[in-house]
Amino acid sequence: MGLLFTRLWSLFTNEEHKVIIVGLDNAGKTTILYQFLMNEVVHTSPTIGSNVEEVIWKNIHFLMWDIGGQETLRSAWNTYYSNAQFVILVVDSTDRERLSITKEELCKMLNHEDLRKAAMLIFANKQDVKGSMSAAEISQHLNLTSIKDHPWHIQGCCALTGEGLYQGLEWITSKLKAPSPKYLTQTQPKFSGTVATMFYLLEQILKQ
Repeated sequence: MGLLFTRLWSLFTNEEHKVIIVGLDNAGKTTILYQFLMNEVVHTSPTIGSNVEEVIWKNIHFLMWDIGGQETLRSAWNTYYSNAQFVILVVDSTDRERLSITKEELCKMLNHEDLRKAAMLIFANKQDVKGSMSAAEISQHLNLTSIKDHPWHIQGCCALTGEGLYQGLEWITSKLKAPSPKYLTQTQPKFSGTVATMFYLLEQILKQ
């Protein structure tokens, strides 16, 4: 079975950078994914499982996985971590009550073996809403300055208008272009859409 997996993997020769988009439910993850993909707002519903799309930015190919954030789904986040070079953590800047939960989930990710070389981009979403927390305030609550083993950046944004999103993507791109640690050179074959989903499912089967 391992040989089968290796041969299937080798069929895809173009490189692509894997990005996972996580955060609590209603943070705006899916809206951000499709802003990156189509540069427009699409109608979304709570994600059950994941959405996966290929996003091309400045001739760089990203495979972006938008993962459902409901409480019952968070325990499955780690099944998507393998080969992820970047984590985009989307925070609802109006949701003060659950910021401590976001902090707990962030700590779990920072300590997970499969993400030990991943860079972290935190989007402080919904900055257009009156009374929302600033990026600086969220950074303080999440204690981001204590992160020493992962490159990280926090960016205020509004998923509905796209404001701030591409500044975040520019930061990711800068990490790829700069002289970098090993995690930045770990790329994966390029595939998208249904093929990506099928390949991911096969990977999970082969792990069993």
